[in-house]
Amino acid sequence: MKTSLTDTTDTTDTAHTADASLDSGSGLPALFRTADFRRFWIGDTVSQAGTAVTLLALPLLAIGTLGATPFEAGLLVMCEYLGFLLIGLPAGAWVDRMRRRRVMIAGDLGRATLLASLPAAAWLDVLTLPQLYAVAFGMSLCTAFFDIAYQSHLPGLVDDSRLMEANVALETTRTLTAAGGPGAGGALVGALTAPVAIVVDAVSFLVSALCLSRIRRADARPEPRPDVPLRAEIAEGLRLVFGDPVLRALTLTSAISNLFGTIGAAMLLVLLAGELGLSPLLCGLVFTAEAVGGFLGSLLTTRIAARFGRGRAMCASVITSGVLWLSAVPLFHDDWRFAVAVTLQSLGWTAFMTFKISSVAFRQQVCPEPLLGRMTATFRFVVWGCMPVGALVGGLLGEHFGARTALWTGALGELLAVLPLLLSPLRTARELPR
Repeated sequence: MKTSLTDTTDTTDTAHTADASLDSGSGLPALFRTADFRRFWIGDTVSQAGTAVTLLALPLLAIGTLGATPFEAGLLVMCEYLGFLLIGLPAGAWVDRMRRRRVMIAGDLGRATLLASLPAAAWLDVLTLPQLYAVAFGMSLCTAFFDIAYQSHLPGLVDDSRLMEANVALETTRTLTAAGGPGAGGALVGALTAPVAIVVDAVSFLVSALCLSRIRRADARPEPRPDVPLRAEIAEGLRLVFGDPVLRALTLTSAISNLFGTIGAAMLLVLLAGELGLSPLLCGLVFTAEAVGGFLGSLLTTRIAARFGRGRAMCASVITSGVLWLSAVPLFHDDWRFAVAVTLQSLGWTAFMTFKISSVAFRQQVCPEPLLGRMTATFRFVVWGCMPVGALVGGLLGEHFGARTALWTGALGELLAVLPLLLSPLRTARELPR
C-alpha cells in the first residue's frame, strides 16, 4: 500500500557550461555530463538510500523496542507527515523567496541532527515514544521545506527538453536504492538493533548536504516582492493548481491515493511484525519488493506513455495498481501466501510509476518558474496533508478492528483514486494538454 531571478550573471552560465564541457568525453549519458545535475543526483541517491533504511528501522524501534500499540504506531506515521499539513502552504511561498539550494542543505543538516538524537537517547537508556514522535514531526518539517525546494530547483539544472529524462533518472535511482535499503535495514536491525540502523540515515543526510554544497551553478536569490503579502502568494499557488482542470485532477488523484494508501501502510508493519511475528528481514523484504517494482516501472514509463498516450497511460496505471494492491491484502500470512502477496505488492508499484513520474514532469513543465515553489507546496499540502489523516484513521482501525481491516480499507479506497482522472481531459488524451 501503500518531496524572475536577480542574481543570475554571466559567470553562472560560464560555470555551468564549463561543467558540461569538462565531462563531454566521459562517455556518460548526456544528462549526466552536466556536473551540477550529477552532484544533485548523487546527493539525492545517498539520502534516499539512508531513508530507505529508516523506513523500516523507525517503526520497528517503536514496535519492537518501545512496545508501541497499533494506535501508537499509527501516531508515529502521522507525525512523519504532519509537517506538510501544518506548514505546507506557507512553506511554498517562503521557498519562493529564498535561495533554494540553501533551503535543501539546511533541511539535510536538520534531519541529520534529529535522527542522531535517537541512537544517543537509546544508548543512554532514556528513549521514549514522545521523543520518537518529536523527531518524526521535526523530520516532516525539514522534509517539507527540502522537497519543495528540491522540485523547484531541478528545472534550473536541466533544460526543459531533458526534464522528463531527469525525473526518470532520479526516480529510477531512488527506487533502486530503496530496493536494497529496507533489506539492509532489516539485516541491520536484526544484527545490530534499530538505533544503529538509524545512524546510517543520519550520515546519509550529511553526505547529501555536502554534495549539494558543491553545485557550482549560482544559488540565485528570487526577486523580492515586498508589496505582495504572504497570503496573496499562497492564493496564487491555490488558483494555479485548482484553476487548471488537469492540475486539479492530478492533485486529487494523488491525494485520494495517499489518503487510503497511508491507512493501510500505517498498519502494514503492525500486521507483519506484530500479529504475524515475521522477522525484520522478512518485513524489509516487502519494502524491497515494492522498490524493485517501482524501479521496473520507472524504466517502462516512457515506453508506456509513448505507446498509449500520457493521459490514458496514467488512468490505466492507477486502476491496475489499485487492483493489484487489493489482491495482495488477503495473502499476507506467515506461509507460502506471503511470497504471492509480496509479488502482487511489487507489481502494483510497477504499474503506479507511470502515473507518478508523468504527473511530476507535467507539473514542472507547465508551471511558470516564479510559481514553482507555491505550486509544489500546494500540491504537497493537499497530497501529503492527507497522509497524517490516513495514518490516524489507520491507527484507529488497527486498534479497534485489527491491522488487516485497515489494509482492506486502504486497498478498497485506492480504487477511487482514478475518478478525478476519468472526469478530466486526461481520460482520452494521448498528450498532456499545455
